[in-house]
Amino acid sequence: MLLLSSQRKVFRYAALKRTISSANAFDSRWPGWNVVIGIEVHAQIKSRWKLLSGSPTPRVADSPNTRVSVFDAAWPGTLPRLNPKCVELAVRTALACGSQVQPRSAFDRKHYFYADLPAGYQITQRYAPLALGGQIVLDDTTGAKAVGIEQIQLEQDTAKSTLDQSGSTAIDLNRAGSALMEIISRPEMRSPEEAGAYVKALQAILRAVGSSDGNMEQGSFRCDVNVSVNRPGQTFGTRCEVKNLNSVKFLMTAITSEVYRHIELRDKGDPVRQETRGFDEDRMVTYRLRSKEDTPDYRYMPDPNLPPLLLSQAYLNQVMASLPELPNTLRKRLREQYGLSQQDIDVLLSVDSGKDVPYDGEKGYSAVSYFETTAQGRDPKAVVNWMVNELLAQLTHHKKFFSQNPVTEAQLGALIDMVNDRKLTGTAAKEILRHIVRTGSEDDIPTIQQSLQLGVLSDDDIYKLCLAGAEELPEEAELVRRGNSRVLMKLVGRVMKLSRGRADAQQIRKYLADDILKPKDVR
Repeated sequence: MLLLSSQRKVFRYAALKRTISSANAFDSRWPGWNVVIGIEVHAQIKSRWKLLSGSPTPRVADSPNTRVSVFDAAWPGTLPRLNPKCVELAVRTALACGSQVQPRSAFDRKHYFYADLPAGYQITQRYAPLALGGQIVLDDTTGAKAVGIEQIQLEQDTAKSTLDQSGSTAIDLNRAGSALMEIISRPEMRSPEEAGAYVKALQAILRAVGSSDGNMEQGSFRCDVNVSVNRPGQTFGTRCEVKNLNSVKFLMTAITSEVYRHIELRDKGDPVRQETRGFDEDRMVTYRLRSKEDTPDYRYMPDPNLPPLLLSQAYLNQVMASLPELPNTLRKRLREQYGLSQQDIDVLLSVDSGKDVPYDGEKGYSAVSYFETTAQGRDPKAVVNWMVNELLAQLTHHKKFFSQNPVTEAQLGALIDMVNDRKLTGTAAKEILRHIVRTGSEDDIPTIQQSLQLGVLSDDDIYKLCLAGAEELPEEAELVRRGNSRVLMKLVGRVMKLSRGRADAQQIRKYLADDILKPKDVR
């Protein structure tokens, strides 16, 4: 059932004034107070083209005013043309959040005058949004905490204004008209930590379905936070909005600062005035931007150039069928099917987070799929250890994204198998891995092993190297013979160096400790 805009507005503000339980008043930071938090997220849709103009979505490295069409610049007589891929990605997001996608939504004009808005209005969906309801689960192990979503709507982004050293404002129209999803939560978070968890969970969903890269630092995921405090058993207090928070850390710090400010005012008997505030990242405090009385009258009106957006059930079913496995479901499966630790799962799911989300919902190169392919017929924990401790470390060292990983699943699997079969030492396997990452070699592992002369040494060869190592470090060898085992690993390291990683460290240790350098009183 579609709700009239007036009905939704009453519902939304009734929720803001409802009475809450005193169970939330036991935070040791502010005893006797409840904290109420809601978040509005503006997420840039990861489409190659803007929402209504057909011009390309800008990249970070683009020069100013090079990704702008006549429509983006509000040239008179130009008309909008809706990008269907942006609609699809927003619908993906809504379905992934459990929202009710509306069969009919519509576009509004939100009027205000500022240099970064060439047309003098922004096209949005305030009164007939794309989707209503839904939730974000914060605790994937128990599902005990979920934050409700009020609505999800499509809208245009504004241009970017920058204050230069001379005090003048420069306008870059590249971002103007880029596609945004505004995702409005219900006021159901009760601590800065819950707010941070909500943002991270939402980012994970957007990245999983390919609708946004969720990159807060680059401005493609911006948060406005509403904060209020009240005594247990009382209605919600006056809320203030903190605008444009660009990291989870700053978001949590801004909420904490705002909570203390509200409590200090109320303890003194002063009213908390409803206002919009910014966040000073240097001083870690919020500051006043404008009061409620200063808020402009946006004079919303239906956009006469855009017809209602009509979505059939067949279309929604098609989009639903294309959804990938969502983060909470994936976490549970990795835990139960492979026995992975929470830390390992976090690493796999965070690989290249926000850095390599493909455009237009195209399937990307996933660390999880790489792991699952490599783990077939092998110990999953061994595979994830090689990925996390060796492969990802080498990719990071060479400044490569995971999508640029030259080590195939077959190559990594062969390395693990040869180490288990004692056909390759762990040290030599790491050297081969480094070689592949560095050179991009597509040869099989035995061929690379032979070319690098990393064949496993015979027992006699290892014994001879142990004798040579003891001769090169006579003082340390004598200490070991006298029973000082603390310097034994230095000798092991010397022999490993002589073997160029082709000898097993445990075997070297055994030869040295139990034979060549056996303490004199035990011989």
